[in-house]
Amino acid sequence: MSKVLHVNYEVAEVGFDPAKTNDLYSSGINENIFDTLVTYDYLARPVKLVPNVIEAMPELSADGRTYTFHLKKGIYFSDDPAFKGVKRELTAEDYVYSLKRLVDPVVHSPNGYLVSDKIVGLEELSHAPRGKFDYNTPIPGLKALDRYTLQITIKEPNSSFLYFLGMIHLAAVAREVMETYADNTMAHPVGTGPYVLKEWKPANKIVLEANPNFRHVELESVGSGKGLDAEIVKDLKGKTLPIAGRVEVSVIEEEQPRWLSFINQEQDIAFIPLNGARKILNVDPRNPGKVSLKPEYASKGIRIQPELLPEITYYFFNMKDPVIGGYTRERIALRRALAMSFDRDQAIRDIRQGRAVPMENIIPRNFVGNNPNLRASTPYDPALANALLDRFGYKIGTDGYRTQPNGEPLEVELAVTPTATDRQWSEAWQAAFDSVKVHLRIKVAKWNENYKASKEGSLQMHGNAWTADYPGADNFLQLLYGPNSGQTNDAFFKNAEYDRLFLESLKLPDSPERNAIYDRMNKIAASYTPWVFSDIRIRTYVSNAYVHGYKQHPILITSWRYMDVQK
Repeated sequence: MSKVLHVNYEVAEVGFDPAKTNDLYSSGINENIFDTLVTYDYLARPVKLVPNVIEAMPELSADGRTYTFHLKKGIYFSDDPAFKGVKRELTAEDYVYSLKRLVDPVVHSPNGYLVSDKIVGLEELSHAPRGKFDYNTPIPGLKALDRYTLQITIKEPNSSFLYFLGMIHLAAVAREVMETYADNTMAHPVGTGPYVLKEWKPANKIVLEANPNFRHVELESVGSGKGLDAEIVKDLKGKTLPIAGRVEVSVIEEEQPRWLSFINQEQDIAFIPLNGARKILNVDPRNPGKVSLKPEYASKGIRIQPELLPEITYYFFNMKDPVIGGYTRERIALRRALAMSFDRDQAIRDIRQGRAVPMENIIPRNFVGNNPNLRASTPYDPALANALLDRFGYKIGTDGYRTQPNGEPLEVELAVTPTATDRQWSEAWQAAFDSVKVHLRIKVAKWNENYKASKEGSLQMHGNAWTADYPGADNFLQLLYGPNSGQTNDAFFKNAEYDRLFLESLKLPDSPERNAIYDRMNKIAASYTPWVFSDIRIRTYVSNAYVHGYKQHPILITSWRYMDVQK
């Protein structure tokens, strides 16, 4: 009987079409079904790109614009009726098709920003009227030179472009599959990766099984050669990936049931719930990242991996909204006052239980380009917030709440999920709004419903987390890039100077000049306040004693293919 790995999600997935999704949970499944050209060395830190379905890292032209990839032969898609009984090999043309698909207006990909204005000719192709997009149209920047040779030419040298190609959204799909299941591509993922989708009960359970067509792969990474790295190399040496023949993913939204499921060995890996952190961990108050398990858990052989996440968390205001959005001084004052009313330090202390650090600018700590001396966040100051609202005409009415400067009612809606943790955040925001006498309405919906609404621009205010897709500051700065509105820019923030600086930064290597641009972009964002900067979480990952091969990766979403379960 094959080994079964049990894992859980805290939030429901959206679907399994890599072009159509960019949420963490769907992408984690896609990462195990589909293949990108390049991937990451599992153990290497700092992170390092390595070949995935290509023979070697690509050849790069002298001008830094043309990449040539040589695909490995004998890589096959998992079997599917769309292939009509023929064993279907992965080819260069599959990547040409898949990258074009990101800009197809019918697909409406939230990931098109990654390639549309970068690959030569792709932007022009994307302008085809809806229903008139022709995948057979040749473009100069995207060519299958032969069955196994792919050539990509970009408009300008871009230090992050190769990292883009390691993102699961740019994985290869088969045209036959997309056309066969055109009405519901989210439910029919067919790739060349280590697993296939066996069962899917939306927002409840996902089952993956080892792909019998998967190529022979063994762990090649050695990492530091010490400690956990050495142990993993020893445990996995000579084993064919994936090791577990089946992965069962349960969606468990509440923290306490997730933790109990892990303690009862119904889940093999998890992370320590914030609400129970003080009961489970010994934390050094001078160094929140330094922790150990309390004896009753350490005695079970549970292993921990604490990590300052490569992320930012924030609340966005919809800049298109007629009440909270806009660029006038009155609207900026309203957003800034609401940001100043929120006691972030108390939220970190009480809701995060000290397991987070303040987010001070758009680029997270420990990332190249982060200026530790730059504070773009809004300081907590409810007295100043009230004075600001008074100054800009938000008068207090007879009901005790402020009105808009034109005398109309003022009400802001915050979208949240129905979890215990979000109830705590809702209470914290309610206290903040009450302190400035602004009426707050809480709208509760499932995470995937809020996700969809945020892309449509129909939410007024909502909390987000963005985890690094690749180790570049631009991965975070693009969240406020105007052309990404409705894709990753959920605030629909648009500022010509910010957009110009963003494009300029992409052309530059790591340098004081680029860092100065990053600082200017942070200051622009701070001046308009499309976000309330929240925090960066410290997450403690745990694995049961019988789990081998597990190491949390800063960029890869899952480690499932490397994990061995020896119950």
